[in-house]
Amino acid sequence: MSSYKKVWRVGILHDTSKPGLGGHLTHLAFTGLPQVEIVGLVDSNYDGIEARMLEIGAVRHYGSLDALLDDGPIDILVICSRLPGEHSEPLRVAVERGIHVYCEKPLCAGLDEVDHIVEQAEERGVCIAVAHLGRYANVFQTARGMIGNGDIGRVVSFYGRGKEDHRGGGEDMLVLGTHILDLGCYLLGAPRSVFADITFEGKPIKAGQCLETAEPIGPVAGDEVLAMYQFSNSVRGWFESRRGMTERGVRMGITIVGTTGTLAVRFDEERKLRLSRSAFPPEDEACFEDVPLLDETVIPGASPLEFGSYKGHQHYFIRNNRRAAWDLICALKEGREPLASVRDAQVVLEMIYGAYASQLTGSRVSFPLCERRHPLEIVA
Repeated sequence: MSSYKKVWRVGILHDTSKPGLGGHLTHLAFTGLPQVEIVGLVDSNYDGIEARMLEIGAVRHYGSLDALLDDGPIDILVICSRLPGEHSEPLRVAVERGIHVYCEKPLCAGLDEVDHIVEQAEERGVCIAVAHLGRYANVFQTARGMIGNGDIGRVVSFYGRGKEDHRGGGEDMLVLGTHILDLGCYLLGAPRSVFADITFEGKPIKAGQCLETAEPIGPVAGDEVLAMYQFSNSVRGWFESRRGMTERGVRMGITIVGTTGTLAVRFDEERKLRLSRSAFPPEDEACFEDVPLLDETVIPGASPLEFGSYKGHQHYFIRNNRRAAWDLICALKEGREPLASVRDAQVVLEMIYGAYASQLTGSRVSFPLCERRHPLEIVA
């Protein structure tokens, strides 16, 4: 059957009995899309399962992933847990069976594990998209278009912040900074090198000095992170996260500085794109105006988006998860990589590893990394 006429059979792994499921609404990504049949919802929690199946539009319910896969072939598996440790096994099974994947971020905690997934997926012709939703959002697509058109002149600097809440520092860099670092790559291309300063309680971190995290996400360290990335064309990019800064309001966001203008987006409820034409540098005088966004992409044949009881920033998740899901289907039809691919996620994890490697060696670290083990776990 031609891929243009094919009905894509989708399975949703959304186990509400497990911690760390998150509220990013990846389980709704394929709901209402044309040429899609959501054949099954995998959820070991039977309490209220009918309502969850109805919301997703799932045909059947399964208590385990094995039960879903043994019942018949599927084309795409959606992995909804936000914990990287809960991605490894379903990713392995999907790739071995030739099933394409839409996966919540961060993809995995280990770079060597991501390397293996990339290699195996390529060998088997499996396409993996990762829920780095900024690439699909109109606000960042508009910003990318303006940068490409030279609307802010030549880009010279990129500033990104994590959420800077109780997880500020290394945990923030992995959990939320992954979005910021991925946006840096989306707007500027992959970085060439990194130099970082990572501290805990004012002292430089050391190998093995890992933090206890709110969720099991793998090794992280430091309550303050400052990483400076070198991109092409002499563009410098900074990522910063400090613990306990949220009392001053929303911190998470990006700022792109050009020679004739500055663009900025905060990850608040509205997520507006703002432009400054001030002749002063952005840290001296921030006088911004809102920028009209590109028209919303229309997916032919898709049902109207239904937000139900979801509000505010959750609309961002629903809208852009759908766009990511549709992009994955289009990528499969067209024989290309999705806009937020597994290789993009691989680069972001390298950026995080590189920051730790720089801190621990006291030197600039170039990409791609030769050492694929986590720097915090390497014993001198």
